[in-house]
Amino acid sequence: MNKQVFTLIIALLAPIAGRSLTTQEQPLRIYVATDGDDRAAGTDAAPLKTIDAALRQAREARRLGAPDASHGIDIILCGGVYRLDKPLFIRPEDSGTPASPTVLRGDEDGGTVISGGVSVTGWRRADGETRLPAVARGRVWVADAPVLGNKIVYARQLYADGRKAVRATQFGGPYAMERMEAFSPEDESITIPTPKMDLSKAGQLEMTVHQRWAIAILRVREMKDLGNGLTKVWFHQPESRLEFTHPWPQPVIGGERGNSAYTLTNAIELLDEPGEWYQDYPSGRIYYYPEDGKTPDGMDITVPALEQLVEIGGTRERPVSSVRFDGISFMHAAWTRPSREGHVTLQGGFRLIDAYKLATPGLFHKAELENQAWIARPEAAVSAQFATNIAFTGCRFSHVGASALDFRYAVSSSQVTACTFTDIGGTAVMAGSFGEGGFETHIPYSPAVPADLCRELVISKCRIDDATNEDWGCAAVSAGYVSDIDIVQNEVSNVNYSGICVGWGWTAKESCMQGNRITGNHVHDYAKMLYDAGGIYTLSNQPGSVISGNTISLPADAPYATNSRAFCIYFDEATDGFTVEDNDMPKPLYGYNKPGPELKVKDEK
Repeated sequence: MNKQVFTLIIALLAPIAGRSLTTQEQPLRIYVATDGDDRAAGTDAAPLKTIDAALRQAREARRLGAPDASHGIDIILCGGVYRLDKPLFIRPEDSGTPASPTVLRGDEDGGTVISGGVSVTGWRRADGETRLPAVARGRVWVADAPVLGNKIVYARQLYADGRKAVRATQFGGPYAMERMEAFSPEDESITIPTPKMDLSKAGQLEMTVHQRWAIAILRVREMKDLGNGLTKVWFHQPESRLEFTHPWPQPVIGGERGNSAYTLTNAIELLDEPGEWYQDYPSGRIYYYPEDGKTPDGMDITVPALEQLVEIGGTRERPVSSVRFDGISFMHAAWTRPSREGHVTLQGGFRLIDAYKLATPGLFHKAELENQAWIARPEAAVSAQFATNIAFTGCRFSHVGASALDFRYAVSSSQVTACTFTDIGGTAVMAGSFGEGGFETHIPYSPAVPADLCRELVISKCRIDDATNEDWGCAAVSAGYVSDIDIVQNEVSNVNYSGICVGWGWTAKESCMQGNRITGNHVHDYAKMLYDAGGIYTLSNQPGSVISGNTISLPADAPYATNSRAFCIYFDEATDGFTVEDNDMPKPLYGYNKPGPELKVKDEK
């Protein structure tokens, strides 16, 4: 062997060779601590500082064939908060094997946190701010926005001592609304009761619109007081055109339970209740109205700066395989896109790229189709694609602005087990394709390469509470085009739309969906804000699928719903292929929308 090459290999393996392993069957252990040093050996006594450095050391051990990596590599993350300045990238070179997995392991006390957040410090009283409501003057504090790299952090979420603060809102609380008066596609306007406060200088004002099974977030461009107690509101592009052109879902005027509702948010003039906050643009100054007896200079105030914390990214030719995450908390992932372009969705948090009503209904796959839509996938804190044998066990996801965990494409034989999801802005666990991008969303999807399908996934024994609190139209668990997925023994509560959703496409035609099982789950306190929902919700033809042994409460009484379409189990358009039995509900409360002939609901007999 060349002397220089031999010397290089010895240098790379020196930290590994120095580890204390009692038997050859133990995994290689690489230690990381928040007070470590990336120049250290990565041992228990001399830990590394960053997770990136540990992944690189593990990668090199596998590349160079280190003997003590043959039984796996454990990257031990000692307790503490690991604040990221960029997402962790898990790539094919980080792969293990079933006999030798790569494991990122938190400490046994549950104190290991991977965070995309930054602290807000330097608080002072905002006594000179004249735009504050009178009730808030002398009570509101202000701080300069944190800087990451050379840029100000603009945020839509803020956490005070571990609790989510409310962006300054018109009616108090995150869910209070009022009924609109008119919705006009002709001039792309919404008419509302005239606000009681002067918002003429509120340049970053937003309107959140309640529309059946989804919401829209629209940036306000102009407001005109009509002089009769009503005000007309117009919006910025691109969301204005999308909101007033797409037919499903739009707000309802004259619904069976009243007009659709709205609220205004994000103006300093609305900062009038303890627990609210506002960030000014372009200065970046953050205003916070603390709860009684507290001052922010003595609190832990955090805003998320990164939207993505972990990307597991393989390719079709070289997937990532056999990587596990055990006992790690993933926290403080941002969701900021609506501040730049609004947010108009079709369903499930999937924003519209384009959508319109067909002048003459009918396309090659569906003669009665009267609209088309093209959608984009929500952002996610942790995502995976082209990966197999990926596992999350005993992990915690919290303070996340959009989706928490997303198995996007070509993920197989992977598990999410005994994890906890709390304070999630969108969907807690998402899986499978939803026909995004140029694939029109009503066309049945079957991948040209069968291995691109998400399949053989298990979501089990998880606790999901308080999801969908930013985008109310998301679900706790949402699976699109998947096969052989098991959603088993999870508890779902406090969601604003449906609990567990499986299926996509609104089509009776066969696609790649089959063999999906939703069993033994407990779903309660769902449909809290939006209807056309179910504790369990299904779409389209899914041969060989099962819904059984679930316990489902009655839907919540959504205060601004314009209809009464909420069910324990909702078989939405063209649901077929399911056997439904032995589900425990207060009464058999099913919803049907053009079900297929092979839907067998045995509970009704």
